[in-house]
This record gives sequence, C-alpha cells and structure tokens, in this order.
Amino acid sequence: MTEIISFEPATGAELWRGAIGDVDAEVAAARAGWATWAARPLTFRIETMRRFANVVRSRQDDFANVIARETGKPLWEARTEVDTVIGKVDISVSAYADRTAQRRLDAPMGSRMALRHKPHGVLAVLGPYNFPAHLPNGHIVPALIAGNAVVFKPSEKTPATGAFLVDCYRAAGVPEDCIRLVIGGPDEGRTLAAHDGIDGLLFTGSARTGIALHRAFAEKPEKILALEMGGNNPIVVWETPDLYAAAIIIIQSAFTTAGQRCTAARRLIVDEKLYAPLMEQLNGLLDRLIVGAPHDDPAPFMGPVIDNEAADQLTESFLALLMRGGRPIRHLERVTPDRPFLLPGMIDMTGASERPDMELFGPILQVVRTDTFEEAIAEANNTRYGLSASLISQTPARYDQFWAGARAGIVNWNRPTNGASSSAPFGGIGWSGNHRPSAYYAADYCAYPVVSNEADAARASIGIGLRNA
Repeated sequence: MTEIISFEPATGAELWRGAIGDVDAEVAAARAGWATWAARPLTFRIETMRRFANVVRSRQDDFANVIARETGKPLWEARTEVDTVIGKVDISVSAYADRTAQRRLDAPMGSRMALRHKPHGVLAVLGPYNFPAHLPNGHIVPALIAGNAVVFKPSEKTPATGAFLVDCYRAAGVPEDCIRLVIGGPDEGRTLAAHDGIDGLLFTGSARTGIALHRAFAEKPEKILALEMGGNNPIVVWETPDLYAAAIIIIQSAFTTAGQRCTAARRLIVDEKLYAPLMEQLNGLLDRLIVGAPHDDPAPFMGPVIDNEAADQLTESFLALLMRGGRPIRHLERVTPDRPFLLPGMIDMTGASERPDMELFGPILQVVRTDTFEEAIAEANNTRYGLSASLISQTPARYDQFWAGARAGIVNWNRPTNGASSSAPFGGIGWSGNHRPSAYYAADYCAYPVVSNEADAARASIGIGLRNA
C-alpha cells in the first residue's frame, strides 16, 4: 500500500487520498527544527498559537465540513469540535502559566532558587478518529507552547482532518520542521512510537494499543508517555422523580457521537424499582431519535459509526452479549446493509452469565438492575477501566457516597458522563490511562521541571573538617 484513502461513512464516497509518509524523514526534520523553536521567547510561541486560532476561525465552515464528512458526525457536532480547537489555545496559555510558571524559591546564603521548565524535544502524537481535530490538538497546542516539535500521525480513518489541522498550524507560522505530518496506518504508528528520535509519545486510543505502548516503553524511562485509553463507563440512576430528564441524560451519555466517545456511558445501573418506568421513558425518546447523514435536514442526533467494519464488529458484540444471557430491550439495528448507520441498542445484562469488561465503542448500552445503592456502586466499579462515572439522583447524600466510592477520574452528578471541559484535567485510572491526565493538565507532560540554585558570584567556605593551613 502506497497511499491512504479516506471514504465518507455516510455515503461511501471518496473524500481524500494521500501518500504514505516516511517516519524517519519526518522525525529527522522535527529533530533538526525543534531547538530553534524552543529558543524562541514564550511570548512568540503563544502569539503564534493565537494566530493559529484565528486561522481556524477563518476556515471554520470548511473545517467543520471536512470533519462531518470524514467522521459521519452531524454538522452541528462537527462545528462544536472546531470551536474546541479554537478555544484550546487560550486554555493552554492559562494552563502553561498555572502549571509550569517560573517561580522563585527560598535559598540559603543570599543565593536564589529558581524553578523553570524545559520542553522534552520531539513529541509524537497519535490521534483517534472520533475527535480527529479536537483530541490531537489538545496535545499539540500545549506541546508547541512549551517549545516542543511535534510529529503527528492521524488515524488512518481520518487523514483529511489531520492534514487540514496541520495546514492551519503552518498557515499561522509554526515552522514546518516543528509540526510534521505522518500519513499512514498501524505500521507507521508502530514505527513512530518505537522511533529512537522521539522524546515522548502522547496517545489517545484503545486500551489494547495503549497497554502495548506501555509495555514497549517499559525499558525507555527517558521518554515521556501519556496514555488516554477510554472507559467502560457507568451511569447510575437512583432516587430521582424526573425520569424523563434522567432518560435524556442517559441518551446524551450513551449515544452522542454514535457512542464513539471515550466518556460515553456503556453501562446503565438502575434501582430495580425505577427500571420499568425508566425504560418506558428511554424507549419513547429513542423512538423519536433521528439517525442520519451529517448534512440532513432536519439535523440528526447522531450519524453513522466510522465504517462498515466497526458496524459489523458492534453487531457481533451485541449478539455475543445475547449469547451470554443478555435480554434485548432494543436490538442494535443496521439501517442500511452497505452503510454503517446503527439504531441504538440496549440490553439487560442483569441475569447474564458474564458481563465482558470491554469498551464497546458504539451505540450499545448495557443495563444492570440492583436492589441497593451499595450494590450499584459496586457494580459501577466492576471494571478495570476508570475514566468517567455519573449519578442521576435528587439526594445529595447519595452523591457524596457515590463520589467517595466511585473509582474514576471524572465523577458527575445529574450530568452526562461525557462533555468534559477542556478547562479541567481529563483522565482516568486503571485501564483508562497512566496517570497523565490531559486537557488542562497537558502542560504537565509537555515540559519537565528544572530547579536551579543560583548566585551572581562564587562564594564558598568549608567550616568543618579542614586542617589548619
């Protein structure tokens, strides 16, 4: 294979094609250019990023159109993604000042102690397909502000968005050697991750790939590794009178972006007493939910999943849950046989022989009924992941108990599991990450602290342990 071709999920039409990149050449270019960029004043790098935001703003409609066509997500959602790309600059500037600011510390003998931060050098960024602009941009902007060069490999399923994003950086004045683009598939990703010329890797993707990277980096402690690996996220419903509002929050959590969010609710845990009326509300809303192409009118709530392969895998996963004793509430239905449009599926796994602990990356919601709130918390924690968890309840004491007991990096109350703010740290525990939260805390892994004990002149004495002269 000599080139990557991107097809629109909604139509099957070819959107973009480009030659497979040369990883060695891209890393070499970044190594040659990063020191000059790092030597630029911080104010210069920040101003360049502000120009980048303005470039994206001027291309907003075109950018949203590319994202919508390449991912299949509704145009309204693609526009919100472009907004987050623009907003990331101001957030990253604030985060850098907050998390990596220069500081003076107490020091003895009239000297001074300084804390400053240095960039790592060349950072590789592997991007996902679900938010092909927002998520890699969340690594790249703070990395560039800190003075790093970046080698970016977008997902092979969304290369057009990746190329558009890189063109915006360069149009803003980021030196070409400091933002390099590698077009390719898994082989190029593995080659980039293993390259001796990078100083770190910033990854967003599946737990399977993240664990493989963690293993590969075990003998490379000199390289920074930041992993965000998704979740098997629970949403718990307990002691709430407004089940219609609860149903809306559940649908927003489970089915926004066709369930292709790392923070999407995968498991609904509900009080046995509320199960029947809550299912009635959910089914009523899902009967009205519009699934369609990005530019349809009226606008759809969700589009297709990324491709036919993903749709086939999700269909097989739903059947596997049935084989384990799951009871279908709504079957996962394929709208058309040749395109990856799926109608959301729900399945009651309360009596199943096994509940697989895996991230089903699509519009499938597993339901578990419990009799006590303690059982609900235990079920919420019945996962190796730990990214996001949410409680829907009108009882503050229940939320206090849930917050204390839930094992997740994001714990919400009467809000969806997804929609995390870029102004806060974003990350999880367990198989959801390696304690390198992104978003506001991305500044932490884009630079390392250097402590200096300094004096204007050399003054020293030894008071003990010397013979008389």
